[in-house]
Amino acid sequence: MIEIKVPARICFYGDHQDYLGLPVIAGTIDRFINLRATPNTNKTYLLKLLDLREEAKIALDDNLKNVRPDDYFRSVMAVLKREGFQLNQGYDIEISGNIPVNAGLSSSSALVVAWIRFLVATQGKSEEISDYQIGRWAYEAEVLFFNQPGGLMDQYTIAQKGLIYIDTKNGESTRLSASLGKLLVAESGVPKKTLEVLKNARVYQQRAVDAVKKVHSSFELEHASLSDYDAYVDLVPEGLQGYWYAAIYNYHITLEAKKELLNPNPNIQFLGDLMNQHQMILQKEIQNTPLEMIHMMDAACEAGAIGTKIIGSGGGGCMVAMVPDDAEERVKQAFLEKGAKVVYAVELTS
Repeated sequence: MIEIKVPARICFYGDHQDYLGLPVIAGTIDRFINLRATPNTNKTYLLKLLDLREEAKIALDDNLKNVRPDDYFRSVMAVLKREGFQLNQGYDIEISGNIPVNAGLSSSSALVVAWIRFLVATQGKSEEISDYQIGRWAYEAEVLFFNQPGGLMDQYTIAQKGLIYIDTKNGESTRLSASLGKLLVAESGVPKKTLEVLKNARVYQQRAVDAVKKVHSSFELEHASLSDYDAYVDLVPEGLQGYWYAAIYNYHITLEAKKELLNPNPNIQFLGDLMNQHQMILQKEIQNTPLEMIHMMDAACEAGAIGTKIIGSGGGGCMVAMVPDDAEERVKQAFLEKGAKVVYAVELTS
């Protein structure tokens, strides 16, 4: 029997930055996808998706042509077969978990990483393949394979686990102090619009940067300072200036958070302030936060939350709150009274 357990992730700083080649800070939490597999003699993968009450079969000799956009099982198989994997043994596979679907905690990437770790285990290579490589294959199978607009944060974070700063240009990670105080996740109940939000944010931010580079060809976003916003904003079309602001200021916030999280005892209040600044940019400039969720987070802050933000691409889904111990119940109740479906504490995993 093969058993795999893979965590969900939260991006704390740097949302909508990874596809610009800018860094992010994300961490894995104690919500999981669980996979259990036993060999069969059918030359197939019999998939039982317990939470969805669905089943699917994939023949080992499937030609993996014309893979549907959301069929990550086959896209992973195609990527790994290109890497020389020989998939010759069938398995009966049960998959379950407690990561909410389409809610910003990256359930799809957790599933992709779990499936890759399972297939790696079938080859007897679990000790040979690095977490970095697992993340790379997951990114290829989930994003590049389907030419989707997302970045690599989700896959690399989930594969490597812990709280990490990711240089998205090369995928290199720096481990940070996994100390963000008590964390609450609130499920808003508002459906996400992942691909639409990602596409708009990516396209508009890139157009803003391109407008600057058209005049100043040597400009590099990764070397930008806060003063560059004012220095170049007049070069950016008016409708894109908010995205220019987001690109510059979110980058600065991420760098400030990294600096603080490299300390053995980071200042939680400072990190909460940075989270709130990040959220204001997401809702005002990227415009990825529905009004219902803004009301929920405002109420949480009034109840004592140190920092709050939407999780993931936005348009709906979950929120995270940093809270002091004595405010946990008040913040939970504040979320619920404003319409959140469920609120629960989470811990960072490593």
